[in-house]
Order: sequence, then C-alpha cells, then structure tokens
Amino acid sequence: MELRQLKTFYTLASTLNFSRAAEVQNYVPSTVTMQMKALEEELGVKLVDRLGKKVTLTDAGSNFLRYVENILSVLEEAQHAVKQSGELTGTVVISADETLFTYRLPTVLREFRLRYPGIRLMFRPLAHLNLKQSLREGDADIIFMLDEDKCEAGFCGEKIRDEPFYLLVSPDHPLAARTALTIEDFNDETFLLTEKGCSYRTFFERSLSQKCMGGISELEFNSAEAIKQCAKIGMGIAILPEMVVMAEVSRGELVSLPWNLNTTSFATQMFWHEEKWISPAIEAFLNLTRETFGQNNTV
Repeated sequence: MELRQLKTFYTLASTLNFSRAAEVQNYVPSTVTMQMKALEEELGVKLVDRLGKKVTLTDAGSNFLRYVENILSVLEEAQHAVKQSGELTGTVVISADETLFTYRLPTVLREFRLRYPGIRLMFRPLAHLNLKQSLREGDADIIFMLDEDKCEAGFCGEKIRDEPFYLLVSPDHPLAARTALTIEDFNDETFLLTEKGCSYRTFFERSLSQKCMGGISELEFNSAEAIKQCAKIGMGIAILPEMVVMAEVSRGELVSLPWNLNTTSFATQMFWHEEKWISPAIEAFLNLTRETFGQNNTV
C-alpha cells in the first residue's frame, strides 16, 4: 500500500469525481483509476461505486476513509515536526456547491497543490443551503458561494467575480428565434430550475411573481449539469450562470433568450468566519485565490 494511493483515495472521497480528483492531484484520470484499482485489490474490498459520472463510497470505503484521514493527519504532524525548510504545512478545509467545484475551483486547487505540497487540502462539496452553517460550526475554513453580492453577518468575505445569468433554450425551441420577449411569452412554458433554497432560483421566482406571470410549470434538479442537458434536448427553459453554458452557447447547442436577468448582481464569493484565526495555510489559499482571479473585492 503506497502513500500516494491513500492520498488519491482521500481526494476522490472528498471530491466524489474521478476527473476532479485527477485535476487536484495533477494526474490524468486514468492514473486515479489505476491507483484505486491497485488499492482495492490489495485490500480485497471495493471502496467506491462508480455509477456513470457519480461516485459514492461503499461501507468499506467510508470505514477506510476514517483511518486514511488519521494517517494523513499524523503524517502532516510528523512532517511539520522535522522540516527545517520553512515550507508551509497545515490543513485547509474548503466547501462549495457542485457548480463552483466544477467550473471555478479546479484551477485554484490544482495550483495550490503544486505551490504548497506540504499543505493538506480537504474538499467538502455541500448544497447551497448548508454552506453558511458549515462555516458557523467550524466544519469549513473557507466556503465559496454563488449568491447575490452582499455582506454576511459574522463572516469576512470577498467577491471573486461577477456571474451573469441567462435564460437558455435549445435551438429548436419556439422562443429561440425571438429578438424580444414579453412576460406573456413565458405563459405555459416549463422552467428547469435548481432545488428550492438556491439563491438564484429564489430571485427568479420572486421576479416572476412580481410580474404576475402564471400557468408555468417547473422541473426541479439538484445539478446544473442535469439542467443543461435537459435544456439541450428541448425539455424547457433553463436558468443558469454563464460559466456553465459558455461552451454550449458558442457551439450553438443552447440559445440565450433576450431577457435581462441582471437586475440583481450575482457573484462567486469566498467567505471565512470573522472570529477564526487565519493560519498561514489558510492565508496562502486566500491569497492564491485572489491572485488566480485577479481581484480582491471585500464584501
């Protein structure tokens, strides 16, 4: 059993995505697959189930993860005790929802691993509703949120970048060729939305109710990717941030409707608890995020 296999398993268990784990480890996805196969063969048990793109831990994997976390923690302590080079060590716990983990954070996470190999990163994907609570309870050091550009009581925060939103349909949708729309054009349409509690779904529903639009139906998803794929095959009108659909729009697979969704400013933001001690490792992650996105806007 090799240390690199344990680190790969830990990263995969944190991200629940082979491609994302490969990016963080600076591997190609096949390397993650081979290391996991070798580890499972040595242990004689299956640690993860791979169902399409979704990865889940088996019972054996969940049990094994607790030991791996202890091993890596002890290793980190030992390295810190003997290193004389001044290399930064420690642990940083990051939480965000699936959309930001997929489209905004991989570049930061990969560069951080390359620049600070002595710091252990822990990734905890969470639903939007649970992110603030994880910070209040100390389960995360830093959270990333896609939300309205506003302050949060008890948190320190910075805006990473503005995130425009669009209404999108398939090219053969009846509204796709329109150059202008009125609220009545949406009557009896189906909207593809994220789960209740998501900030931009709440804003969108509030704006519709204020305009007294009725007769619409909604399909609810817990994945931006699922919404995008359903919109592409004509199941309805999607509301999604630009970062999720740039490639599909450029290829003509989705069409942006002429409807302004930017009356409220949404942004990717990072937050940390105002009473938490900012360790050198956490400060390094904050600084690298600012450097990567080229801005430092306190919110």
